[in-house]
Amino acid sequence: MELTIGPLLYWWPRAAVFDFYAQLADAPVQGIVLGEQVCSRRNEIRFEDWLALARELRAAGKDVRLATLALVMSEAELRTLRRVCEQDEFAVEAGDTAALQVLARAGRRPHTLGPHLNIYNAEALQEHARFGADRWVAPVELSLDAVGRINPAPSSIATEVWGFGRLPLAFSARCFTARHHRLQKDDCQFRCRDDADGLLLRSGEGAEFLALNGVQTQSAALQCLIAQGAALCAAGVNRLRLSPCAQGFDAVIAQFDAVFGHAADGQEALAALRRLPLPGTLVDGFARRAPGLEAA
Repeated sequence: MELTIGPLLYWWPRAAVFDFYAQLADAPVQGIVLGEQVCSRRNEIRFEDWLALARELRAAGKDVRLATLALVMSEAELRTLRRVCEQDEFAVEAGDTAALQVLARAGRRPHTLGPHLNIYNAEALQEHARFGADRWVAPVELSLDAVGRINPAPSSIATEVWGFGRLPLAFSARCFTARHHRLQKDDCQFRCRDDADGLLLRSGEGAEFLALNGVQTQSAALQCLIAQGAALCAAGVNRLRLSPCAQGFDAVIAQFDAVFGHAADGQEALAALRRLPLPGTLVDGFARRAPGLEAA
């Protein structure tokens, strides 16, 4: 089982972003996906910066891919998408179908099908494989047995699932972080920089429910499949995606590496993760065909 660090979904300060990826160069992970996937207004790290980071991480032995936006809403965003898809140094993770179209025109293969492409059956996945996809990130709400039925082993396309992190539930043309601060989207004053793990929302009863991350809505809880090793193998999963959070992430990587790289006990690792200062509780309901927010 290989570990992939997913795209950084939050707007962290530029220096923090570079420090984070410098530490990942020595981390026990095989893959890293770079780039802005949520909001094009987060332009502190530009395309050339992502390319430079990608080269450094590849030199450190990582399998690096570049991500595109999951929701393209303007011509400027489309121009950036074309730059990512038409460069020929790194494979691309398609955030939406616009990226797939550009990749097809550019003859770029292989590429990854991102988790927001809504692929829910084997026929659709095999059609994408014929167009050059070599990796599929399953939609986060799929159970592991459903994942195994959609892409049974052996297969020419690798299966990656959301192994750790707040679940990306929805994208909107509206920016709910800006609305929370009573600002217009185009004059958001970049307020999502204030929330390193998104802006927490509570239910009417006071329970942690969702997290606002600009145009993205996430779960407040963090999916964690570290104790699902047997089910992951049975489903033919090849890779686990770890989505970055602001605190304790190096310890998260260490625990996942211990379990999936060195045969440590998954339940003991889960207990260790529960003791970390993570930004939410740990859940794994979707993987077990249960309500997604059931505790792991």
